[in-house]
Amino acid sequence: MKTRVHVMLKDGVLDPQGEAIRHALGAMGFDSVEGVRQGKVIELELADGTSQDEVTQMCERLLANTVIESYRIEM
Repeated sequence: MKTRVHVMLKDGVLDPQGEAIRHALGAMGFDSVEGVRQGKVIELELADGTSQDEVTQMCERLLANTVIESYRIEM
């Protein structure tokens, strides 16, 4: 079973990579970009029967730094 975990910095947390992307896009002439938030997607191939609670524990313990990041699970 394929599962995706989307991890993003929480609102209010500075995103230097996002700002660097925004700046680079502006330098390339894409002036309409007013903000960028950069994150990551983690794809997991899980055994059938793996529960969302197990994936939540994976996120809480390893995949996301829950102090500064939020996550969303797609099963």
